[in-house]
Amino acid sequence: MDDTTEAPVTRAAARPADWQARLEAMAEESGEFRRLGERHSVLFVDEGPRLLVTFESAEAVRARHPGGLPLGLDIVRPRGWSLLCFMAEGPTWWRDPAVYAHVDRLVDDAFFEDFDHVAFWGAGAGGYAACAYSVAAPGATVFAAAPQATLDPAVAGWDARFRAHRRLTFTDRYGFAPAMTEGAARVFLAFDPLEPPDAMHAALFRGRHVAPLRMPGAGPHPEAMLAAMGLLPGLLTRLVEGTLTPAAFHAAWRARRDHAPWLRRLLSRAAPGGPRRVERLCTAVLARHDLPRFRRALRAAQAGLAHGDDR
Repeated sequence: MDDTTEAPVTRAAARPADWQARLEAMAEESGEFRRLGERHSVLFVDEGPRLLVTFESAEAVRARHPGGLPLGLDIVRPRGWSLLCFMAEGPTWWRDPAVYAHVDRLVDDAFFEDFDHVAFWGAGAGGYAACAYSVAAPGATVFAAAPQATLDPAVAGWDARFRAHRRLTFTDRYGFAPAMTEGAARVFLAFDPLEPPDAMHAALFRGRHVAPLRMPGAGPHPEAMLAAMGLLPGLLTRLVEGTLTPAAFHAAWRARRDHAPWLRRLLSRAAPGGPRRVERLCTAVLARHDLPRFRRALRAAQAGLAHGDDR
């Protein structure tokens, strides 16, 4: 089964034609909107000396409320920063000569040199693209959630999630994401180490500039959990400001201890360890939160222990 690497879209999306017209109207005021081939588009909003470059699913953008606008706009607009958002129709990993040509044009025009700081963001396939295209802006910072390093079967043949997409070429320009990040000032990789494929992709990013941000229990879409916890806007703000650090990230990530979905994931992982492990977890959680699921799990664990199951 394929995983499209993006968190599920839960809202009804705007019609593509209406959505595109809205972005075009916005770009007329302060920037540019253009199609890049059949499956990609790019929005540039020119409002300030710091630039956030994002790679977002067009479907997810259309489904966002209100307005069907890119996530990056929520970050840059209140602060007078600029946005460059590359959007893809479907899981393309932004592997398209039209995208390469546009990035080449930006480099030739010294586009990125006009900004005081450039930051790249993306998740899953977008995380791959954020890393891969960061080579266009040496000295940039990158924040990628559960990115793939490549889908080239010769390198990542162990990743069985994307077999249907292995026809995409990852051996030509902007191809192997870890190599493309070598000119970045810092690369932050957020991933769940308990998700083996994500941990293996993260291990392919090496160097002193790479900062692994381990999120045990976050699952295959750590960006969705960061968003649900209200942490993502602050982290992206720090990224663009140049103040994001591993210590700042982990200080924010401590909020997971009060986040019921993360605690439920923790309970699911504890269950195979037996009632003793479940009892310890539930006792600790119930000391802080009154959660019915954990009360029920504690009673079941205690019953198991009373019947001699002492694993």
